[in-house]
Amino acid sequence: MSPRYLTNITFVLLGGFVIVASMAFAVPEFTWLMFGAGIAALALAAPGIAIVSRGSVQRGLDGLIGVIGAWTIVASMVFGGLAITWLGFASGAAFVALALIGLTVHELSSERVVHSFEVRTTAPEREIAGVR
Repeated sequence: MSPRYLTNITFVLLGGFVIVASMAFAVPEFTWLMFGAGIAALALAAPGIAIVSRGSVQRGLDGLIGVIGAWTIVASMVFGGLAITWLGFASGAAFVALALIGLTVHELSSERVVHSFEVRTTAPEREIAGVR
């Protein structure tokens, strides 16, 4: 499995958790869950920015996720009440959206398309066609 795929799936799950937690938990508990999610997002996105082989689009998405992760950390400590609930919800939705964009770009990359359409012939077919 590709590391790009694994990190994007992790961001989808993290964002989904933050979305659900924003509506399920009280503000004091959600504040710390949001803080932890921001740290996790920042920690997962930071190495991806430096890896050149991930491609410029994925590195850009990792950079955006890192910025949103940093904003999530700041927002969880600065805001309170209803504002933190909706800011956390928005951060989770942003994590999910950016990760889904990353998954889509990964699937549409030329290496995946070429691999999917590669034609293979078996030995009996090559003998019938006269190809060695």
